[in-house]
Amino acid sequence: MEIEKTAGERADELTVRSSDTLVGDGAVDFRGKLADKITTGGWRAASFIIVNEVAERMAFYAIAFNMVIFLVKEMHEDLPDASTNVTNWGGTAFVLTLLGAFLADAYLGRFLTIAIFSCFYAAGTVLLTLAASMDSLRPPPCSVEDCRQATGRQKAFLFASLYLIALGTGGIKPCVSSFGADQFDEEDPGEARKKNSFFNWFFFAINLGVVISITLVSYVENRKGWGCGFGISAAGTLLSLVILLAGWRLYRHQRPHGSAFSRFLQVLIAACRNYASSGASGEEALLFELKTELSAIHGMRKLPHTNQYTFLDRAAVMTAPVAFENRWKLCTVTQVEEFKSFVRVLPIWLTTIAFPFAAAHVNLFTTQAMATNRRLSTHFVVPASSVAVFSVVNGLIVIPLYELYGASFFRRFTGHPHGFSSLQRVGLGMFVTIPTFVVAALVERHRRRAAEAVTFWWLLPQYFMLGFADAFTFVGQLEFFYNEATDGTKSISSALFLSTVGVGNWMTSLSVKVVERATGGKERGWLRKDLNHSKLDYYYWIVCAICAVNFCVYLVVASYHKGKDQVVIHSTTGEDESSGTKRLIAAEEAL
Repeated sequence: MEIEKTAGERADELTVRSSDTLVGDGAVDFRGKLADKITTGGWRAASFIIVNEVAERMAFYAIAFNMVIFLVKEMHEDLPDASTNVTNWGGTAFVLTLLGAFLADAYLGRFLTIAIFSCFYAAGTVLLTLAASMDSLRPPPCSVEDCRQATGRQKAFLFASLYLIALGTGGIKPCVSSFGADQFDEEDPGEARKKNSFFNWFFFAINLGVVISITLVSYVENRKGWGCGFGISAAGTLLSLVILLAGWRLYRHQRPHGSAFSRFLQVLIAACRNYASSGASGEEALLFELKTELSAIHGMRKLPHTNQYTFLDRAAVMTAPVAFENRWKLCTVTQVEEFKSFVRVLPIWLTTIAFPFAAAHVNLFTTQAMATNRRLSTHFVVPASSVAVFSVVNGLIVIPLYELYGASFFRRFTGHPHGFSSLQRVGLGMFVTIPTFVVAALVERHRRRAAEAVTFWWLLPQYFMLGFADAFTFVGQLEFFYNEATDGTKSISSALFLSTVGVGNWMTSLSVKVVERATGGKERGWLRKDLNHSKLDYYYWIVCAICAVNFCVYLVVASYHKGKDQVVIHSTTGEDESSGTKRLIAAEEAL
């Protein structure tokens, strides 16, 4: 055993390091040295990230769940416009995760990216608090004779603050789940099992933050005003940053690996060039790979060759002697396989967009809640946004039960170590969205035809079912996209998953506008200014049909999907492990 003592440290602070305790996935500690499993990572480090997520999600959803109400009541927007503005904002926030992931994987690393973008996030919440607190930044209250719209300056200030929050979210969200998973060594079977549990508890943390936001924060907003409520969001953002920084000595870090998007483009161009010059397929020619322990991509482990997407193999075909520094003409097998891993998940990505499209309609659930009787007693009325607690509490119940009992029970039938595979969990959640909107349509029809305002308890089934679907779909997607990623694309893969939320939100905005205009506009259509004169239940049937068709498509795509552990692998020794055929891979010295 080797004892290392760094300069300036006391004798009692010596770090004991052994080759048996060093990580095998290349992660480093805060000093830049190979991380030791005794002193870094694991649940000690991950707990800071999980608590950070509770505080950050509390701040975000305290804004997201209440913004439709704020726009309608304080900014005097029509209901369809308010709903569209919120889904556009949410969509932008989650699509911007691609930017945050790019910066994290290519240049900054996940920890630094989270810290920097948290500052943008905090600045946005402070400005939003000012927008809700200062009378000059809002239109005057409506009277019987007059109800003024917000001025251009007031709208500009409000949406500048919201989109600053969106920018911060875009930098934080693709990194935080991957950074938490980085605390568990993939090469250690024991820690790898803990990583799968981490994803479940990470989702639990999200839901805990949401519960706080739609109960405590919504109550404060009702009693003390919007300024106090959004002020709590600002405090939560700052608290999340402090919690993250508090664990800095315990974290394991994956070094940035350069721009994955540049490497993807190099593979495409090299493959097209080599095809045009020789026409030789990857199955018939020598493929290039370095004769070193690590790959040519800085800090990234080598990837074995697979038999999928063989056209891309042409990027590694040695058509003529060429300097390896020119990767636009010649790529390594590892670089090609990295791009294949990205391409492999795109069909799943495309067919899972319908779930966040459906989930984004929770804003319309909130407008339904506004039109119900929410009085529990003479002195207490449930805030409309707090009715969503039916959905979120479901996640707090389902995740622990599944982790403690469900996985072992279903393992008997599926044979999968985690009960359901990640794609099976996604499929289960997507299926549940279909009856969710059947129930939502029937409840809305009953509410609209009732002689008096129905109680908000009627909304419990649709909220509960949506929460159940979210619990399975979100965790399944998070686990799937992370596990299918390579060393250099962890954040990008998480961002790809989160971008489905953004695209789904934009699809919701588009569908609301299309249905509104196609059915007669705000005055005579299905989605009017007054919900009681709208036909929201008709619109819910359209959403239900979209979910049903997409679920069938997803089943087909998922059945044909082959993950990186299922594809046929050609080993670098030249032996095809599945068929026994020979495969030659050129070494660096061949150049």
